[in-house]
Amino acid sequence: MQALHAPAAAPKPFNFAVAPLLVIWESTRSCALACAHCRADADMTRDPRELNTREGLSLIDQVADMGTPILILSGGDPLVREDLETLVAHGKRRGLRVGTIPAATERLTRERLASLKDAGLDQVAFSLDGDDAALHDGFRRTPGAYARVMQAVEWSRELGLPMQINTCLGAWNIGAFERIVERVSSLPIAFWEVFFLIPVGRGASLGGLTPGQFERVFARLRRLSLEKDFVVKLTEAQHFRRFVKAHEASRGAGADARVERAVARPASLRAGLRLPERAVNAGDGFMFVDHLGGVCPSGFLPQVCGSVRDGALARIYREHPLFAGLRDHSRLGGKCGVCEYREACGGSRARAWATSGDAWAEDPSCAYVPAAAR
Repeated sequence: MQALHAPAAAPKPFNFAVAPLLVIWESTRSCALACAHCRADADMTRDPRELNTREGLSLIDQVADMGTPILILSGGDPLVREDLETLVAHGKRRGLRVGTIPAATERLTRERLASLKDAGLDQVAFSLDGDDAALHDGFRRTPGAYARVMQAVEWSRELGLPMQINTCLGAWNIGAFERIVERVSSLPIAFWEVFFLIPVGRGASLGGLTPGQFERVFARLRRLSLEKDFVVKLTEAQHFRRFVKAHEASRGAGADARVERAVARPASLRAGLRLPERAVNAGDGFMFVDHLGGVCPSGFLPQVCGSVRDGALARIYREHPLFAGLRDHSRLGGKCGVCEYREACGGSRARAWATSGDAWAEDPSCAYVPAAAR
C-alpha cells in the first residue's frame, strides 16, 4: 500500500518584534584602511575594552538564544582578531548563518580565507566601490585595495567560499554606476549588496543620492535582479519595497518572484522562515553591537541602549523604548507618516536620524508623494 505523506508545513512567520533577522557585531574597530565614508574613526590600535573571546562567545550564545538566524562579524577589520575562526565555529555550532567582512589589506590572504572556511564560515563579503583601481582606491584611500579585492575574489572562488560584494553608492561614484554594475556582474558572486550612504562619521562630508537618482537606481537594480543569478540586496533603501509594489500595482500583477527575492532577502535565511511584509530597518529586524559591547538599533543610528556584557541582548531588542518605538510605524512623521506604504517600507530610520536628529522623521531620499499628501 502506498504510504501517505502529510502535506508540507507552511513556513513559520518570522516576527521582527521578537528577534532581529540579523545581528552585526563590530568585533573590532581596528583597521588599516581610512575609507572616505566610514561611520567610525578607525585606526590600527586595538581598544583594550573590546569584547574578549569569552565575551564574544557569550554574545553569540545570546544571538542564537534570541532566535536570530544570521550573524555578521564586521569591523574595522575582523581579520585583526586572532580568535575570528573560534567565533565563527561557535556560531556554526549554535546553528547560526555566519558571515564576515574583511578589509582589503595584507591580512587578507588565501591561507586566512581557507582557515575561515574550515571553521564553517558561510559567506565572505568584499567591498568594491568602483569599477577600477582609481575610483575604488581613491574612495578607500589605500593604494592596492582594488587589486587585493580582485585577488581575494579569485582565492574565494578557488576555495569554494560563497562571496558577496558590498558597494557603497553616493554622489562620488553614481556617474560610474553602470560600469560598476558591469564589473560586479562579471564576478562569481552569490550576492551583491548595494549600500546607500548614510551621512554619519567621515561619510557626513560626502553627498548621497538625490531622490530622483534613487528612483533610477531602483529601476536598474530591479531589472538586474531579473537578469542575473546572484541576489541583489539593498541596504538603507527601504523605499525600494515601495518602488516594487507601486510598479507591480501599475501593471496589475503580483510582484515577480525574483524581485521579491531581492526585496525580502530570503536567500540569506535558514529554510522554513517567512519574513513579515515590511522592510528590515534599524531596530526592526536589525541590531548592531559595537566593539565595546554597546547595543544599538544600527551602526548608523548609534544610540547605545545597553550592553551585551549584561546578558540582556534579547530584552534590549524586545523591550527598550527606542527599539520598540522604531518598530511602531504609527509614530512616523512627515510624508512617511501618511504614506500608504508606511507599514511595508517605513523609510530609512538611520537616514532620518542622521539628517534631522529625529529617528521618526520622513526619509529625505524618497521621491514618492503619498496619496494623502497630493
